Amino acid sequence: MMEETNLRRRREDEKSIQSNEPKTTSLQKEVGLISGICIIVGTIIGSGIFISPKSVLANTESVGPCLIIWAACGILATLGALCFAELGTMITKSGGEYPYLMEAFGPIPAYLFSWTSLIVMKPSSFAIICLSFSEYVCAAFYSGCNPPNVVVKLLAAAAIMLITTVNALSVRLGSYVQNFFTAAKLVIVAIIIISGLVFLAQGSTKNFQNSFEGAQTSVGAISLAFYNGLWAYDGWNQLNYITEELRNPYRNLPMAIVIGIPLVTVCYILMNISYFTVMTPTELLQSQAVAVTFGDRVLYPASWVVPLFVAFSTIGAANGTCFTAGRLIYVAGREGHMLKVLSYVSVRRLTPAPALIFYGIIAIIYIIPGDINSLVNYFSFAAWLFYGMTILGLVVMRFTRKDLERPIKVPIVIPILVILVSIFLVLAPIISKPAWEYLYCVLFILSGLIFYFLFVHYKFGWAQRISRPVTKHLQLLMEVVPPEKDPE
Repeated sequence: MMEETNLRRRREDEKSIQSNEPKTTSLQKEVGLISGICIIVGTIIGSGIFISPKSVLANTESVGPCLIIWAACGILATLGALCFAELGTMITKSGGEYPYLMEAFGPIPAYLFSWTSLIVMKPSSFAIICLSFSEYVCAAFYSGCNPPNVVVKLLAAAAIMLITTVNALSVRLGSYVQNFFTAAKLVIVAIIIISGLVFLAQGSTKNFQNSFEGAQTSVGAISLAFYNGLWAYDGWNQLNYITEELRNPYRNLPMAIVIGIPLVTVCYILMNISYFTVMTPTELLQSQAVAVTFGDRVLYPASWVVPLFVAFSTIGAANGTCFTAGRLIYVAGREGHMLKVLSYVSVRRLTPAPALIFYGIIAIIYIIPGDINSLVNYFSFAAWLFYGMTILGLVVMRFTRKDLERPIKVPIVIPILVILVSIFLVLAPIISKPAWEYLYCVLFILSGLIFYFLFVHYKFGWAQRISRPVTKHLQLLMEVVPPEKDPE
């Protein structure tokens, strides 16, 4: 009897030990369909649609073409995202364009993409989103005057640190925060749309009469209007950065795209219609923040709701950007294109904490200089250069990698169309308004080759001797380890 009792206790102890064993130290599949849709919607709908729809109107110069451009941008973003869905289900690795360029063209284009994205494009856009959040929050406390620059920048830095900390602590917490802010921004979107439709029903249609009169039809003007519209849609590919953390990616990735991006497109068109029900094109162009002007005219005395919810919207977009960009750094580190420690995973939290912290530090550095909007505008043409290259990779792999399983296969005409549009978007701003900054941008991208050959391709011994103790001390400090296995 005693032997049976001891045996039973031993078995219970073994079970309890097994149940307390840690999970494997790799990224966990925590993101479902709803969270995936929220990441797409939450990242695309940032500060753009609330603050700068006037950029599209300034280039088209009339209401009709302006609305057509917004719809066309939504269609292009959906087609681009469907191409990315094929890539994402064919190569189920996180990191967005990075693993696709690696598979299609080899390490050099993939490295140049990670170099440009990690050092400039991603952190600077994260910084700008947090700065616009900070400006809206500060404006509430400095009515009638501009808030001090130092206060705006300190609050933006605090927002970056908070968002980075949340995402480094838990994947689930990061996606819950994303879901909350996406819900909050959809509330203000709904308020603006419903208010506009009420005004429309009451007969506020004066601004829609002769809506094509005086329209700009030059190639340069249309391309710049597209450029500004697509900037507001930027984020359509964000779900591909976290494919490894997506539950059932073969189903949830395309479903999130097909639901999320058309939802954003409908919202954008209806919001622009709402703006035009209470503002003439001239008034809209003169407004510093279109949504706030709309709120003052429609929601007074409750117009304070608009800046509050715009702040929610921008912080949600910043969270979505941080959530996905950290994975790009993680994958680049895993492939040996960045410091190896950036690919390590937190033992306790199972998040790519070093990658997220690195991303947050770079973003805070970008807050220090004055106006970096112009820098991001010049680099956004580089983003479409890499989008085009990635989708060209999809076409190339149809012939070179026929062995790869393709759960989703888009008609070949879709990637070809998107490639042609991206060539147009890259060349049009340079042709219509040449500037030295575009040349500097290309030179900066190519300068990544110096670092590639020095630190990645040849791996000089002195560089290894410096990086090994740094990696060891950071590993001990942050309690991180290499991921146990590369995702298949």
